[in-house]
Amino acid sequence: MKNRLKVLRAEHNLTQDELGKILGVSRQAVNALETEKHSPSLDLAYRISTVFKQPVEQIFQNPHTGEGER
Repeated sequence: MKNRLKVLRAEHNLTQDELGKILGVSRQAVNALETEKHSPSLDLAYRISTVFKQPVEQIFQNPHTGEGER
């Protein structure tokens, strides 16, 4: 799933490890999300949107529907 996670993390001056601790996941999980090797669960997507104070659809893009496309 395409996403803006890496850009948002950089804008908030967070390392992958720091973001992982905030979200309750590992640094490797954050890396897998950023490199689009893994799609987040609905719960994790919601937590990410809460951290960055943006709607889920502005962070993640569904490649099948184009939803969230900017």
